[in-house]
Amino acid sequence: MTPAQLPDLLLHVAVARPVFLWGAPGIGKSSLVRDFADSLGLECVTLVGTQLAAEDLIGVPELRDGRSRFAPPESIARDEPYCLFLDELNSSGPDVQKAFYSLILDRRIGAYELPAGSIVIGAGNRSSDNALARPMASALVNRLIHVHLRASWADWSAWARDAGVHRWVTGYLTERPDHLWSAPPKVEEAFSTPRSWHMLSDALHSYGDDISEETLGLLAAGTLSPAHATAFGGYVKIVRHRYGLDAIVRGDAGWPSRPADRDLLYFLAEAFRARLVKDLPAGKTHASANLRQFAHRAKAMLVELSELSLECGRLVIAPDADGNPVLPAWFLVEVSRDLPRLVAARA
Repeated sequence: MTPAQLPDLLLHVAVARPVFLWGAPGIGKSSLVRDFADSLGLECVTLVGTQLAAEDLIGVPELRDGRSRFAPPESIARDEPYCLFLDELNSSGPDVQKAFYSLILDRRIGAYELPAGSIVIGAGNRSSDNALARPMASALVNRLIHVHLRASWADWSAWARDAGVHRWVTGYLTERPDHLWSAPPKVEEAFSTPRSWHMLSDALHSYGDDISEETLGLLAAGTLSPAHATAFGGYVKIVRHRYGLDAIVRGDAGWPSRPADRDLLYFLAEAFRARLVKDLPAGKTHASANLRQFAHRAKAMLVELSELSLECGRLVIAPDADGNPVLPAWFLVEVSRDLPRLVAARA
């Protein structure tokens, strides 16, 4: 489900049973839980699984009336109802996970029981996201209601407007909402998430709009997936210099040819591909006169683009990740007939 759908589910479910939120790093699981607790007027107490030992939950023994008992930690033993957030629960060791059993299911640690009205929510990353995650014991799995979260551009953009996210970030993602999130890589490099876009926004606000291209490139490369960082740099050049795809389509401007504008050329090629996908009909017989004229102009633009960069030319007509064509078959046939060099290079 999307982040916007989560509060309603938690309102009905978390008050009755503990919930575990699964999701990729950086999509906002922790902030969603804190915001939900705030909406109920509950304090959110966070325990991070990777920072705990079993005794941190069970407490330490004490003598009372000649008998020993475990005194639970002050962070858990509270008199008023609260939201207990078990972050990175599935990253904790087996002993810590075991210590959570009674707290999650029975809402108690030793003789201490959570106050009525308290809620318990856990969260963690998926092992498929190349994150620190351990197998969750079946006994723990069966004590939780599991919810899988996915990043949503509609939800994030609504939040970004109120959060003051930098206009370059929101403007770029409005054109490329598919770049809001990317799968974590297998190597140690930055990758795009709602959190990393927010970090880039904060850095841009700190520098101001007169930030140099070199610094902008450094910040983008340090927060985003490499391809997204390059495209974002190109977008900012367009914003700064009012250089857009529409001017090239009209013939009022050409493709940028300076070596320093490589990122701009790459972004414009991606924008051109998106325009073709959006505007060209599946069948040529359904194309209006204006669309046929646009298709004719598009082929000329492909020639000009390929003369500057075969790589960018191939990007425009490339299939999707599964090898399926994204542009209409009739247009690809005409491209293969009129631009054999481009198609040969693509093959």
